[in-house]
Amino acid sequence: MAVTTSSKPSESEPEVRIAAGALRGSREAGLAVFRGIPFAEPPVGALRFAAPQPARGWDGVRPALAFGPPPPQSDVLGTHDDAAGDDWLTLNVWTPGPDPAAGLPVMVWITGGAYALGNSTLPEYNAGHLASSGTVVVTLNYRLGIEGFAQIEGAPANRGLLDQVAALEWVRDNIRAFGGDPDRVTVFGESAGGGSVATLLAMPRAAGLFRRGIAQSVPGPFFSPELAADIATAFAAELGVRPTVADLSAVDPGLLPAVGDAVHAKIAQWQDRWGPITYRSIPFAPVVDGDVLPSTPWQALAGGAARDVGLLVGHTRDEHRLFSLIEGVLGQVTAEQAETALRLLAPGPDGAQRYREAFPDARDEELYELVNADWLFRMPSLRLADAQIAGGGQAYLYELAWSAPGFGGALGACHGLDVPLVFGNLTSGRTAMLIGDPPSADAWELSAQIRTAWTAFAAHGDPGWPAYDADHRLTQIFDTPSTVAPYPEEASRLLWQDHPFPVLPLLAR
Repeated sequence: MAVTTSSKPSESEPEVRIAAGALRGSREAGLAVFRGIPFAEPPVGALRFAAPQPARGWDGVRPALAFGPPPPQSDVLGTHDDAAGDDWLTLNVWTPGPDPAAGLPVMVWITGGAYALGNSTLPEYNAGHLASSGTVVVTLNYRLGIEGFAQIEGAPANRGLLDQVAALEWVRDNIRAFGGDPDRVTVFGESAGGGSVATLLAMPRAAGLFRRGIAQSVPGPFFSPELAADIATAFAAELGVRPTVADLSAVDPGLLPAVGDAVHAKIAQWQDRWGPITYRSIPFAPVVDGDVLPSTPWQALAGGAARDVGLLVGHTRDEHRLFSLIEGVLGQVTAEQAETALRLLAPGPDGAQRYREAFPDARDEELYELVNADWLFRMPSLRLADAQIAGGGQAYLYELAWSAPGFGGALGACHGLDVPLVFGNLTSGRTAMLIGDPPSADAWELSAQIRTAWTAFAAHGDPGWPAYDADHRLTQIFDTPSTVAPYPEEASRLLWQDHPFPVLPLLAR
């Protein structure tokens, strides 16, 4: 690959040389920033639906000034980037200075978005604040939706996860040129990004590629191959084709997100086959295929798969409040809606009754939010910590309990609130609206505290509070002020303590 060679680098145009060739970035707020670096070949043409292949090298100096185009995805949130091109598999690096001898800790961010949305170009993922602490930060794109996670005949499962592994292999092989230490890599992510971190801990292909993981709001659903294949059949049926590489490769990548949206919109019709994911409308999740992903993260960690990897994991207190707003039920949940949620999601045949007994003073809306939050994020995150210590590893647990002032304070400590606080981007991006305008002194102070904990964990493996154990269950409660206390959601923990979070099956054929 030939690249136009620019003039001699200057202080404002830092340059590095990696295995594939030379890169020239930009200097921003005292950091060197390199954008749009390919870590794998574009997954199109003969490589469509294939495992990622290493990026080819280039001649001359490649400008690394602009983000690469995002992978095809729905624009349901209005965040679509119109950047053209099929070079979806790129990453971006923020570094205090590209000094190969610096040996700085490295943090690799995996975006969330239900395994269907995600874009490292979004302003909320600008890593300047994190990198300014003396950390090299990498953000990346990976295949989403049908391209990345549908179970397609003739294609490897979990292609989006394989993309993440390829990015981590790139980091291992190249990050020293940017001042990073390849032996001190931490992966971190939120929502589907947190689920990806949990999954990477369980994947043999990812073993040895990172030393620590930070999993924020880990989603619980993992699909069986049979369930995932049935969902893929529904995708293909929208196009009148078979769910095979041969048939789907003939479909323009830009058309597939609309197919995913179409199935998403009528997912309830498959309730008897697909179960609770139709209620929560979740058409994509990692597939426990026995190869790329041999088991669920909780099974793998309990068996010791990640005992040598440090884990920091947690959730927000009011995980579901944001979804209630999006779904138009915030403040309007009926007794019937609460009972439906309890019947479909609560663990065990008497789960609904046990929830009402455990929370005797809870209104219908509170019960609705609790069981949704517990099923989807809170209890899977807690279970990951329990599995890690059961397998002989170490875990640190947190809960974000700070009620954000955005939307009149109605969303509390909702899903996604941790993202602007972790990155320190309180005035830009979608999630900044949760913080309030202008951000309060408390918001800035809490963000600084969380960033300090995350970067300290990446650097030394200790975020600044006691490790989690089964006897004391000490948890960092991020609030104003923050405290360390026994896990605060004890009633929910007891309700779910015997639930195995199994692979979700296909219920009927």
